[in-house]
Amino acid sequence: MISRVTVLTNPMSGHGNAPHAAERAVARFQALGIDVVGIVGRDAAHARELVDDALQRDTDALVVVGGDGVIRLALQALAGKDIPLGIVPAGTGNDHAREYRLPTDDPEAAVDVIAAGRTETVDLGHIQGADGSSTWFGTVAATGFDSLVSDRVNRMRWPHGRMRYNVAMVAEMYRLRLLPFRLVLDGEREIVTELTLAAFGNTRSYGGGMLICPGANHSDGLLDITMVHSGSRTRLIRLFPTVFKGTHVHLDEVTTERARTITVDSPGINAYADGDYVCPLPAEISAVPGALTIFVPSSD
Repeated sequence: MISRVTVLTNPMSGHGNAPHAAERAVARFQALGIDVVGIVGRDAAHARELVDDALQRDTDALVVVGGDGVIRLALQALAGKDIPLGIVPAGTGNDHAREYRLPTDDPEAAVDVIAAGRTETVDLGHIQGADGSSTWFGTVAATGFDSLVSDRVNRMRWPHGRMRYNVAMVAEMYRLRLLPFRLVLDGEREIVTELTLAAFGNTRSYGGGMLICPGANHSDGLLDITMVHSGSRTRLIRLFPTVFKGTHVHLDEVTTERARTITVDSPGINAYADGDYVCPLPAEISAVPGALTIFVPSSD
C-alpha cells in the first residue's frame, strides 16, 4: 500500500505545461489519502541532489511529472534500487509513457495507475563512456545522424520548440554522409561498416513515437540495434515515415542485431540517450536486466 510519495517536476516539460499537470497529480494523490513531498530543482544538478536526499527518507515511490529527460534524471538515482518509479507524463515525446501504456494526457489517471500499486521489474540501458562517464537510460541510445541533429539543436538559439529540431534536421540532411562505425557485440562479433546512424533500443521508440527499434523488449536483457546504411538524402527522406510504423527494418538499407553489450565507436560522434547528451564515442552500451521497478497499468 502506497502512503507517501516524492513528486519530482520539471517545470519546463511540455512547453511549460508540467506544473499544471503536477498540481492535478498532487491533488489526486491527496484525495486518495497519499502524502506528497514535492521537488522542483533550480536545474538538473540541483534536482538530482534533492532526489538523492528524498530517497534517503521514508518514501514509497519517486513520481516524475514531465518528459523523458527528467525521467532519465530519476533513473540515475533509482537504478538498482527497490524504490519504484511512477510517471505522470507531461513532456513532448513521452516515449517512456508510450512503452509502458501510461495515460499521456490525464494526470489523474496516471496517478491512479501508481496508487493501484502494480509494478513491473524492467531492464535499463547503461552507457559507460571512455571519458569516465556512467549513464543509465530507459528508451533508446542514438549515434550518428540523430546525434548530429541533436548536437546542432543544442548549438541553436532560434527557433524555439519543435521547430528548432526540424530546422536542425534539414540542415544535417544537406550534410548527410556515411560515417565510419566499429561495433563489437558481446565482446565477440566485430562489425566495421559505414552507417547513417546506429540506435540501441531498450524500448521500441524515441523522438515521440518513432519506432526505431520495433522489436525491442524491455525485459529480455538485450538491446536491439538498428543500423541505417544509406547515404542518400532521397532514400533517407523516404525511409523517415516508415520509422513511425516500424517497417523500416524490412528495407535493404537497414539491418538489425541484438546483443547484451555493444562497444561502439565513430570518430567525432556523440552518444545521446532518452534525448539528452551522454558522452563522445567510443562507449560501451549495455542492457542491465531488472534494474528498475516501475508502476504499470493493470493488464486486465
